[in-house]
Amino acid sequence: MTLEKQIKGWSRKKKEALINEDISELKRLSNTKKQDPEPDEETPFVRLRAQGHVEFLIIGQGVSGTFLSYYLHKEKRSFIVIDNGNPNSPSRIAAGIINPVTGRRMVTVWMADQILPFAWNAYQSIGNELGITAISQKNIIDFFPNPFMRENFLKRLNEGNDYIQPANDQEKYRSYFNYDFGCGEIVPVYTAHLETLLPAWRKKLLSENLLLEENFELEKLSVSPEPGEGQSVTWTSVDGKSFSSDKVIFCDGNNSFDNPWFKQLPFAPNKGEALIAEIPGLPGDNVYKKSNLLAPLAGENHLYWVGSSYNWEFDNADPSSAFRDTTEAALKEWLKIPFKIVDHYAGIRPATLERRPFVGLHPHQPNIGILNGMGTKGCSLAPFFAKQLVDHLLHHQPITPEASVSRFQKILSKEN
Repeated sequence: MTLEKQIKGWSRKKKEALINEDISELKRLSNTKKQDPEPDEETPFVRLRAQGHVEFLIIGQGVSGTFLSYYLHKEKRSFIVIDNGNPNSPSRIAAGIINPVTGRRMVTVWMADQILPFAWNAYQSIGNELGITAISQKNIIDFFPNPFMRENFLKRLNEGNDYIQPANDQEKYRSYFNYDFGCGEIVPVYTAHLETLLPAWRKKLLSENLLLEENFELEKLSVSPEPGEGQSVTWTSVDGKSFSSDKVIFCDGNNSFDNPWFKQLPFAPNKGEALIAEIPGLPGDNVYKKSNLLAPLAGENHLYWVGSSYNWEFDNADPSSAFRDTTEAALKEWLKIPFKIVDHYAGIRPATLERRPFVGLHPHQPNIGILNGMGTKGCSLAPFFAKQLVDHLLHHQPITPEASVSRFQKILSKEN
């Protein structure tokens, strides 16, 4: 009997049962196909790292190196970060304050209208990826230390500065502080929680084999005299393993002062010191400023960052008893509530004479780059210019002229 005659002889019930079985099998096969993992894409990192080659070698994992590697990671580009985890690097002891005004005259900081919203979004983005709070808004309550500072504040307020406003309640803080000339408020002020962000990003880099925890030794770096695409940069780690890269980007703070390719740049290093104070009775919903800054530390119970100093002449990077004594005395005059000093930090900031960063590729050696010179504004400037540098490297977008290292083309043309 043919199959056709067999089917004609089946009951309607049997036919429906067979059809339902076929439908179930098709669904099962369809679901199996969806659940099967797609073959891993051979990303640039997987392919190049297997060959001992990456596109970018990043020196330093402070705030600049962190955001440079973050944006390269988002672009799925291959890189290795080299950082020794120095606990006294400026990024690791900074308060993380992103303040739109600066100085005794309450001047709006450079590019504030662009930098501040970008910084907020950048820290929110990386924080969301890591599952941490990387930034928060804690406005500054600015206690005027003298009539001159009060007048400057009121002058800027009358001129329409969008970042300052009168304090809602001039008497609100009398139980915590001594202040004779009133106070104002600086808005918005952000705190970048570097004490949380840097370790979290470091952990991610380590988990993906993107970080080498060791000192970077310049003498182990070899750069091709004829720059171009390909394996133009090679470096050997302490265990003797060699890496090659298309470009090396220095995000290494004050180590660049002695870098043979960038030591001619007008760095103006200054020493900063800060104390960590325990102040149990002080509300942690604001940053407080008078002669010093009091910034609450994220996730820390009643701990405040207190500082900072700006010393242009110094013999070493060690904490000094002079700073501690002066700052502790100032706190005793300012605070009405008990406090205890629990730590003391010091570091050298990679500031510049022009107070503008150094961003971009060496004008005469384009396989060598720099992201440095952020000074006291590193927390706000680093995300913005890290993104600019990545867009420049990958998409040939311009770098802000005031920040581009190419503005020193003549200086950098001199012999090392």
